[in-house]
This record gives sequence, C-alpha cells and structure tokens, in this order.
Amino acid sequence: GKLLLELNRVLRPGGFFLWSATPIYQDKTEDVEIWEAMVELTKSMCWELVNKTSKDAVNGVAVAAFRKPTSNDCYEQRSKQEPPVCPESDDPNAAWNVPLQTCMHKVPVDASERGSQWPDRWPERLEKAPYWLSSQVGVYGKAAPEDFAADNEHWKRVVTKSYLNGMGISWSSVRNVMDMNAVYGGFAAALKDLSLWVMNVVPIDSPDTLPIIYERGLFGMYHDWCESFSTYPRSYDLLHADHLFSKLNKRFVSIFFSFRLHLP
Repeated sequence: GKLLLELNRVLRPGGFFLWSATPIYQDKTEDVEIWEAMVELTKSMCWELVNKTSKDAVNGVAVAAFRKPTSNDCYEQRSKQEPPVCPESDDPNAAWNVPLQTCMHKVPVDASERGSQWPDRWPERLEKAPYWLSSQVGVYGKAAPEDFAADNEHWKRVVTKSYLNGMGISWSSVRNVMDMNAVYGGFAAALKDLSLWVMNVVPIDSPDTLPIIYERGLFGMYHDWCESFSTYPRSYDLLHADHLFSKLNKRFVSIFFSFRLHLP
C-alpha cells in the first residue's frame, strides 16, 4: 500500500483518484483478490469509493473513482489506527529523494495552510498568486505575492515582444517544451494560448516553487541538472534555460575538482 499512501500525500483534501485496471472489471481470481484488498485498504485510509463504472462498450475497461477526505475526523474515529498517522516531524511537503512512508499525513485544516483550499478555476488560477504565499518572501526578495505578479508580467512581456517574433522559431511546429529553470512557471503561463504543453523543472538547489506551479494549474518536477534526465519524454521541441547555467557553474566546478582529487 505504499504507493497509495504516497498518492494520499500528494492529493489535495477532497481530491480524486481515478483507477482503471483489470481488478475493476475482470473476474479472474487474482483480479478479485486485488480489488478486495484495494477496497479494504482505501476504506482504512478513509477514502470514499465515489463510483465504479461498468465495463465500457468501446474499449472494454471500467474506472473506479476514490475521494480523499476533507477533514481528519475519519482518521481520529478509526477503531484500528492502520495505516498509522505520520508523526508531526515528518514533513508532508518533502519530495526529493524521500523514501516512501507507510503512514498517512493529516489533512491540513488551517485556512492559511497550503492545500487546505481549492484554487480558482482555470484560467483564473493561472494569473493568481496562491493564498498561502501572503506571509512569505519571494524568490527575488520581494513579498511573495508581489514577486509572483512581477514575474508573471515579466514573462508575458518577454514572450510577447521577443520570443514569439524575431527569433526564427516556427511555433506552429512546437508541441512540447521544457523550462529547465521554471521558478514560478511564468514562461509556461505566457504560452497558454498556444497549442503546446510545458514541462516545468525546478532544480533541486533552487527555492522550492513547484507547489506554486501546480497551484497555477501547470505541471512539472524537481531535477538535479548535474544528473541525467531520465523522465519521459526523452526529447523536446524546445528547451528554455533562463539563468540556469550561471547558477550551476559553481556546482560543475566543484564536481570536476572533486573528481580530479579522487583520481589515483
């Protein structure tokens, strides 16, 4: 159940998990056993089975929809604390090279806490600073909401006046883009009206802005650019690297000299 517990960590309170697999719609002994185990575990995790569809006439599959609770009431009322609730010292937001846990993190209930509220609908959420940034300092030193707004306007201006014209890029042929140093995801947001998608990458030695990117309705990942990039897709139509290599320069030098010092 570790993978489901990890999904529980990632899901927003009240968020949905859609599962399409053979245990939902096949009657083989193994599939039936897996489905029964799934029902038992999700029930102990306080997930609600919202719906289980019948087999689709077109593709022959079915879908089960589960929903994470919106409060901690169910966790506290369980007669058997399995899976257990994670200790307070376990940071639910830690995500880089963190081993999967066999516990559940409590649902954030404070109105100012990240994850306690749902964002605005698309595309309004793309332009709005997340509510939980109000008390924080931004990447560029201003109050985080001001930092966010300034970054958003900066990339709108740069993309409109420079990137879309005069660079020799045939944007009609660009489908998948990677922003190698995404910060708030402003570059991706500025491209929202084009028929493409952007993988936003937050380097691991940069401020952790990936939650902001997700809150905007965009998607992305963490990565260490001193390692190979192994996540699919392996090729992109356009790579964007704003101030990336200057930041990595010291790390490259450090790794090089460390390697030289360990040579026989």
